[in-house]
Amino acid sequence: MNEYAVTVIGHDRPGIIADVAEILARLGLNLTDSTMTRLRGHFAMTLVCVGPPTVEAIEAALEPLTEDRTLLVTVRRVVEEPTHEPTGSHHVLTVHGADRLGIVASLSRTLAEAGGNITDLTTRLAGPLYVVVAEVDVPERVDVSALGAALTTAAERLGVEATFRPAEADLL
Repeated sequence: MNEYAVTVIGHDRPGIIADVAEILARLGLNLTDSTMTRLRGHFAMTLVCVGPPTVEAIEAALEPLTEDRTLLVTVRRVVEEPTHEPTGSHHVLTVHGADRLGIVASLSRTLAEAGGNITDLTTRLAGPLYVVVAEVDVPERVDVSALGAALTTAAERLGVEATFRPAEADLL
């Protein structure tokens, strides 16, 4: 079986997810991972699917969705990654404060330098308030208290507040 990454971005409208999912299902592609969101009136979706068609067949089937030039679709074949059991801990970083340049850059660099891996990131601007929520995998070798202190220091330099806490277990 082939594994593909499909991205769809463009102006939001009702039915984009249904349109894409139906086309991929007709091609025999099974959706295994996906993320979808709306960003200030723009739709953004990335999904991973598995099935027999070629990149060219998938692109051809999705082409009608791009004819009015409001959506951009890309299809890439990806190599299936081996799954590894997590070694370490899963945390959530929450940041809020006045919007300013460099919040995500500074805090994500602090995490990366410690070996933390952001697995999900959401940012929202609500009036003057900027909010960041990041899920982070932290390797066992990392001192979580020291990382939390480094994040607090970085946040203070930016004039925002940050909390770094263990994530609750998923109930899936």
